[in-house]
Amino acid sequence: MDALSEVLRVVRLDSAIFFNAEFSEPWCLASPEGSTLAPMLVRAAAHIIIFHLLCEGRAWVELEAGRRIELAAGDIVSFPHGDKHMIGGGSSGTPAIDGGKALPDILARGLKMQQFGGGGSRAKFICGFLACDPLLCHAFVGGLPPLVKVNIHDDPSGQWLENSLKFSVSEAASRAPGASAMLTKLSEALFSETLRRYIRGLPEGETGWFAGARDVEVGRALTLLHNRPTHPWTVAELAREVGLSRTVLTERFRYFLGESPIAYLTRWRLQLGARALATTRRSVAQIAADAGYESESAFNRAFKREHGVPPAKYRRDRSKRSAASPNRS
Repeated sequence: MDALSEVLRVVRLDSAIFFNAEFSEPWCLASPEGSTLAPMLVRAAAHIIIFHLLCEGRAWVELEAGRRIELAAGDIVSFPHGDKHMIGGGSSGTPAIDGGKALPDILARGLKMQQFGGGGSRAKFICGFLACDPLLCHAFVGGLPPLVKVNIHDDPSGQWLENSLKFSVSEAASRAPGASAMLTKLSEALFSETLRRYIRGLPEGETGWFAGARDVEVGRALTLLHNRPTHPWTVAELAREVGLSRTVLTERFRYFLGESPIAYLTRWRLQLGARALATTRRSVAQIAADAGYESESAFNRAFKREHGVPPAKYRRDRSKRSAASPNRS
């Protein structure tokens, strides 16, 4: 396993395709922040990542107060931090469809092809989202830019993925048995492929989680830490596993991630503990043991330093917020 695969396995992304559309120029769609769309797309509070796959034609996308980026067939554009954005085709100044207001009607129509625009050159999109725990997904999402664009038309694997997605969307639109489950898996695969291609395209000298995951030794260390987070790791043992000295491993790890391996591991354990507090009924003592702590008191102290409140209060606060958050019908 590699570091990215280990993180994605633990984070447990939920995903879905929610929009299958053909736009004709001129057209423009304004998508609000992910936090605005989330209550309409998922039942529980979560961080939302919206993505658009341009299957045919051309289009453009721009962030608020950002430069316009041209899109070609095969481009996937995703918004890891849920930034509001505009996506369109043709001349500037076209009145924008309010994506937030239009979403309930879009969802009610299902995945049958929907058509918008002024009748000019056409562009076909498949749009989806991924939802994840805000705390856990920060491990990798936090290192991404506001907009990530990759193209999947440049090799057979990407073309196969796109063709499979288009076929499954067509099957789901006709309510074929099992099509929705297949779409869920394919949309997760599409996002994983986006991240793989993003890592592959990073320039030399880049820092951050993804650059660290690409580095042979630091990537190996990240994989080990995420694969066995409850193991009583020391820098010396981790360095032996990776094949570096303790000093070099610590220096390399700090260069890419800005902290030592043990500090990174501690923060990840506490994030796993926070998720368990919010999503399970296990006792604090059990969660402490599962997070690799020898005593509940040590876990309590570390948790309060990281999250600002003791575990029991964190659980109560999250429970209250979950009860108050609106659910999608």
